[in-house]
Amino acid sequence: MGRKPDWAIDRDRARRSAPAETVWLFGLHAVRDALANPARERRRLIVTRNAAERLAEAIEAAGIAPEIADPRRFPAPLDPQSVHQGAALEAAPLDWGSVSERCAPRGDTPVVVLLDRVTDPHNVGAVLRSAEVFGARAVIAPARHSAPETGALAKAASGALERQPYLRPPNLAAAIGALREMGYFVVGLDGAAETALEPAIDAGRGRPLALALGAEGAGLRELTGKLCDRLARIPASGGFGSLNVSNAAAVALYAAARARPQESPR
Repeated sequence: MGRKPDWAIDRDRARRSAPAETVWLFGLHAVRDALANPARERRRLIVTRNAAERLAEAIEAAGIAPEIADPRRFPAPLDPQSVHQGAALEAAPLDWGSVSERCAPRGDTPVVVLLDRVTDPHNVGAVLRSAEVFGARAVIAPARHSAPETGALAKAASGALERQPYLRPPNLAAAIGALREMGYFVVGLDGAAETALEPAIDAGRGRPLALALGAEGAGLRELTGKLCDRLARIPASGGFGSLNVSNAAAVALYAAARARPQESPR
């Protein structure tokens, strides 16, 4: 087959980068938290009788009429490998606003997480959970080449997707530029960096902090690294010093919380 014409390539790229019009959330935790989220536009709820009983309080509070389904013929359009636990919710994607709106300091020193081309929804879901635990203002990833809001991501986040802002601006470099204009100190994690994580964070004491992490293997892109105020490594014992990106995010957020004991309001 010959090469696709340019117009067809542009069309396909636009479709991939366009925000989804609907998302199917699945699993008891993800569906329960989405039902409890007043910002979530809910469109269709499909549950088995058993799941309906377990979610009865959340369903009643949300005021949505569920469709009761046979567990042997569950009609939601999910991947066959999805562990839906008898519950699926069709909803609109969340709109958390822009980086400038959500991340603007309000008399505090907030922390945000930047994800540079992290595409695995399970990793991003785990990062969202850690970000919520440690009070991060937002998790920011580019609209393209990052994990979109999906049922798999929501399930991995175990409810955090409904509470932890997940911003997906068109361009990560522009988002970093906006953060720096607001006074953020940007620390990028790089296993080959000379500076350890805690001293790098301490160099920005008194300023809002952005922690940038790259995809496993590839790490931060060159441009992203150049936009950071410091590159830092997580100290490791022995010769093996590589962490999964979600684990690295948790360690970095913990280090930031230790260096900044005050709680940052969102």
